[in-house]
Amino acid sequence: MRRFGVSLIAAAMALAFAGAPAEAASKRQMEANKKTVLAFYDAAINKKDFEAAKKYFGAQYKQHNPIAADGPEGLKGFIAFLKDKFPNAKSEFKRLFADGDYVIVHVHAVREPGTRGNAIIDIFRLEKGKVVEHWDVTQPIPEKAANDNTMF
Repeated sequence: MRRFGVSLIAAAMALAFAGAPAEAASKRQMEANKKTVLAFYDAAINKKDFEAAKKYFGAQYKQHNPIAADGPEGLKGFIAFLKDKFPNAKSEFKRLFADGDYVIVHVHAVREPGTRGNAIIDIFRLEKGKVVEHWDVTQPIPEKAANDNTMF
């Protein structure tokens, strides 16, 4: 009976410590995912460089924005649009969150210098450290708000 009790304690300890490396790996992966999304976003939107951005794609790229075409070619077309119509557009990262394979970015996007721009929430899903899916919500920054809080 004593041997069973020692074995049970050893098994419980092994299980308790087995979760620690997985949790650490998960935190490491989430940090890596955040870096990947920031590099992807900066290459695609700020630098308007599809060739630099495409290395961050996974096997697929699913777009949920209803006015953007699906897949890598859709992003390529959007980057071409930005280059043509808004060559000075810049996005400033305000907040960045990761939850598992999802990364959320709170962005201040200004298409033309001197304008208020938009507050954007972008959500990216990654697989194996690569961007495979994107959603976004955009809200124009008003001239006058009903409160004294900023959007950022």
